[in-house]
Amino acid sequence: MRFQRVALENFKCYADADLSLEAGVTVVHGVNGSGKSSLLEACFFALYGSAAIDGTRESVIRTGEDETVVELWFRHAGGEYHLERSLKDYGDRVSHDCLLEGPDDEQWEGATAVDGAVADLLRMDADAFVNCAYVQQGEVNKLIHATPSERQDMLDDLLQLGKLEEYRERASDARLGVNDVLTEVRGTLKNYEEQVEEKEAKGLHERLNELESERNETVAEIERLEAQVETARGTRDDAQAVLDEHEAKREELAAIEADVEELQAKISEAERERDDLKERVAERRETVETRASEVADLLDASALDADAVGNDDGTVDVDAVEAERADLETQVDELQERINQLSVDIGSKTDEADRLEERADELEAAAAEKRAEAESLADAVEDAESELESRRAKVDGLEDDIAAERAAFEDAPVEFGDAESLVAEREAERDDLREERDDLRAEVESLRDRVEEGERLLEEGKCPECGQSVDGSPHVDSLDEDRERLAEQERALEAVREDLEDVRERVEAAEALREREREVETLTDRLENLRQLLAEKEESVADKRERRESLLEAADERETEAAEKREAATAAREAADDLRSDLGEANGEKTAAKDRIETLASLAEASEALADAREDVERFREDRATLAESNEERREWLAEKRERKAELEAAVDDAVVEEARAERSRAETYIEKAEAELESLRDERDRLQNDIGGVRGELDELETLREKRDAAAERVDALESLYDETQALQEMYGELRADLRQQNVETLERMLNETFDLVYQNDSYSHIELSGDYELTVYQKDGETLDPDQLSGGERALFNLSLRCAIYRLLAEGVEGAAPMPPLILDEPTVFLDSGHVTQLLTLVETMRVDYGVEQILVVSHDEELVGAADELVHVRKDSTTNRSTVEVGETPTAELLADD
Repeated sequence: MRFQRVALENFKCYADADLSLEAGVTVVHGVNGSGKSSLLEACFFALYGSAAIDGTRESVIRTGEDETVVELWFRHAGGEYHLERSLKDYGDRVSHDCLLEGPDDEQWEGATAVDGAVADLLRMDADAFVNCAYVQQGEVNKLIHATPSERQDMLDDLLQLGKLEEYRERASDARLGVNDVLTEVRGTLKNYEEQVEEKEAKGLHERLNELESERNETVAEIERLEAQVETARGTRDDAQAVLDEHEAKREELAAIEADVEELQAKISEAERERDDLKERVAERRETVETRASEVADLLDASALDADAVGNDDGTVDVDAVEAERADLETQVDELQERINQLSVDIGSKTDEADRLEERADELEAAAAEKRAEAESLADAVEDAESELESRRAKVDGLEDDIAAERAAFEDAPVEFGDAESLVAEREAERDDLREERDDLRAEVESLRDRVEEGERLLEEGKCPECGQSVDGSPHVDSLDEDRERLAEQERALEAVREDLEDVRERVEAAEALREREREVETLTDRLENLRQLLAEKEESVADKRERRESLLEAADERETEAAEKREAATAAREAADDLRSDLGEANGEKTAAKDRIETLASLAEASEALADAREDVERFREDRATLAESNEERREWLAEKRERKAELEAAVDDAVVEEARAERSRAETYIEKAEAELESLRDERDRLQNDIGGVRGELDELETLREKRDAAAERVDALESLYDETQALQEMYGELRADLRQQNVETLERMLNETFDLVYQNDSYSHIELSGDYELTVYQKDGETLDPDQLSGGERALFNLSLRCAIYRLLAEGVEGAAPMPPLILDEPTVFLDSGHVTQLLTLVETMRVDYGVEQILVVSHDEELVGAADELVHVRKDSTTNRSTVEVGETPTAELLADD
């Protein structure tokens, strides 16, 4: 696996950054706090999301922003991938979005899917990544300080041995589950066997034969009784037929008697109706005479031509009357339209007059406002001119202040503008003196310790150099040389301290000149701002004068327009009065037309009523004739009904009816007794049938129980076999995990010794031992053992780096064959190393790259040896004003970049 490119937006101290990463050794270089580690933390975050954040999600979002985006492009196992993660802070929550795009248009979207895909690709989660490929700042000794059990868990997870333990536990759970099921099935089998024995003891087949014989005898008796009942029912039905025939004749006789009565009643009713119609004819004749007189009177009042619209029967031509009325209604509609239009015109003229007067009021008010505003502007112009004089005086004062500050450089050692370089020069001189002072102070302290130790040894009668007896020792005189050297170095230290005090004063003087330069810049900025404000204020005063003149002209124009509007309003009101006179005339004409329309409507209504009365007289006469014809027909039907009534009265015989009733009663009594006996026999038959069904059900249950017993026995045999298999599988996984762990421990121990021998080449240590319980022991040449914690700080750091690199090699070479590993990332690995140990670290890095084929190694460091050995250098800078970091890429480190530290 190789990182190809990383792009950041608002991640920690980066507002935006875009960095391409090449194969080989890349060193990220910069001063402390510039953001070097954050660059690689972004790569870690891109791969593992929230699991890579040490703290809350919002802690990685740049201060003042609400969203961060990190993109990572990488190549893995021959495929190209692009991974994008983003966090957005909504105040009450932080959202997490991510997308991974792989070869062949494969995609994973969402945190869960992407995290799972990355873990599958690298075959490690975030913790495993940190323990294997990413040595984070300050955690170089993490594996040494871990307990053996913690170290075992880390390495087992990295080597995927935890899966075997997981499989062993699954097999154990399966074995226990099979045992639980086996116990349950054995109980079930025993229960089935007991039930089969109980059923077989009942003699079910003999009981079934007895019940079937009893049922057959009962069925035969039922069939005999049913035949006799059927015969009795035939006798009963014949008697009932005789009774039904006589009953039908009686019913027909009753119906004929009712028909006779009904015909007689209808004849009488029809005669009464004829008498009523005769009276109604007389009444309608009176109505005809009244309506004829009313039509004649209305015709005279209608102003119509009687010869043109009158008929010979006294009615009028209703169509002609309606046509005249329609003409009048049209005339009324026309008059109404004229009235409506006149009303609209009157309203329009009145509204126009109101509108014109309102507009005149508005124009006069606007003119007054503009005159008032013009007066206000006159006062503002006077105030602004006074303020202009004050600002011009301030400009003159600032120019004098700037000249005074510049005058301080007349006797200065540098020209105006060079104070910053003077400060840097004197600070560098001060730093050199401080370094010299610190070296002298360390040497003085060392010499003082040697002199004090030597004097103590002399007092004890021992040589101050070798610690042997002072008699005959050639080294006693060296103590005097140390005293002289101590006095000389103390004098030199005092001189350097005096020089430091002098240079401090000169630095302060240079800083004072620099402050004057900055004050001139500040005053110059203020002067430019004040000049700009002065120009703007002068322009504003001119604008106010022009505005005042414009307002006075506008006020005159609005007063003139208001007078014109008032004259137009007066003309509109006079026109409205003329229109009201026309409206009165139109209303009078409309009222006369509506009165005549009402007269014509009454005439048409009276004429139609006259015609209706004459039609009623004719209809009533026709109805009387129809009723007379109907009564003649009813009298003929009445004679026929009376003849049929006499025939039926002769056909009814009461003796035959009584005999039939007695025969039916005897048959019904027998049927009742026989059916009661049949019901008892049927109940007995049903009971026997149910008993037979119960016995047969028990026989079926017995067969089913035998089948279940046999199936349970077979399942017990299968479960016993499965239990043995799961127990063997559990033991196999345990043995395989132990074997693989021992193989990996032996391989890791060999690789650790190879790596440690490479980077720590001295005669102090023999070898390192890694036990099966992951205990680490260092053996000295003399056979003595050491715990890794007993090594010096630099030795511990090299030991841990060696262990990390050995684990990396083991994963790359030992898990399922060669594996595409992520880049090896070392974040500030030189924290605990002196210069000699750094050289050994360089050897380790080069060996990992060249001999062990690690394609990409990323190192965060400000150490010059590592910087010089880089295949590619990434330099990180931070702007102290904006607190924003930026990156620059160079193929080789330059002196200018090294000087930044």
